Amino acid sequence: MIFDPVNEELEKYFDRLWPICRSITGDGLRESLSILGEIIPLEIIEYPSGTKAFDWEVPREWNIREAYIETPDGKRVADFSENNLHVINYSIPVDKEVDYAELQDHVRTLPDQPNAIPYVTSYYSEKWGFCLSQNVFDSLTQEGKYRVKIDSTLEPGSMSVGHCVLKGETEEEVLISTYVCHPSMANNELSGPLAAAFLYKKLAALSKRKYTYRFVFAPETIGVIAYLSQFGETMKENMRAGFVATCCGDAGPFTYKRSKDPNNLADRAAEHLLRTASLPHSVINFAVGGSDERQYCSPGFNMPVGSLMRTMYQRYPE
Repeated sequence: MIFDPVNEELEKYFDRLWPICRSITGDGLRESLSILGEIIPLEIIEYPSGTKAFDWEVPREWNIREAYIETPDGKRVADFSENNLHVINYSIPVDKEVDYAELQDHVRTLPDQPNAIPYVTSYYSEKWGFCLSQNVFDSLTQEGKYRVKIDSTLEPGSMSVGHCVLKGETEEEVLISTYVCHPSMANNELSGPLAAAFLYKKLAALSKRKYTYRFVFAPETIGVIAYLSQFGETMKENMRAGFVATCCGDAGPFTYKRSKDPNNLADRAAEHLLRTASLPHSVINFAVGGSDERQYCSPGFNMPVGSLMRTMYQRYPE
């Protein structure tokens, strides 16, 4: 085996970031940005709850300490301490006894993947719930009382966004954007932030840079909307190309999702590289379903921002 210090360093950061329960707000998000800040000098912006960002509003801050379902015979399932995907992200607090019928209304599973725990969120509607593998849920008795406990808080606070501007010889900017709001997920979360942070190290080491590089680490959708409400006009004036990094951690062929208006520098550069490097790849057109390229390409901004991935979200079993 060939020793690769970069891969070893990346894996150490992955191991520190993996267990953290991230969301669109909260201490887990701040802790994650703090760890990534050891690689890239992020400036952290806090957007207070209630802040208006166009027609969106920054929600209350969510934090969680403990959660579980206790079966009638005293066994704990859906234990947050074992896997933070067991709780619907942004669940309101609950501590009560329920029967099987009520419990069933608050449990999500993936019947087609019976051993998998689904990832479910409820950012903008107040509810509580748990996520279980279908096999575990099928093993539960329908008799007796279950105790459900979610020790969480939903109260005024703020949403954290990290950014870093690496100056070049010109004011013309290239954007690298990624999201930091998913909990213990690898490809559809940590691959993007880690790839972006280590890309910063490569670019910062260059003796000369034509372009200025803007790095944004934000909660998906609401984080970028808030960021654009503050920096969007400047970005629109200086942006020459941008890329959203996500799902870049598996071994599948590359996928490039074009920006809304094709034939810009971002699309030409990405497609030229994939073609001339003879890398297996596919190129798809812009669509509003997806990640933060939707926000950057929205009416009023329409920036040249595409998304570079390996196997695209929703196209691999996990």
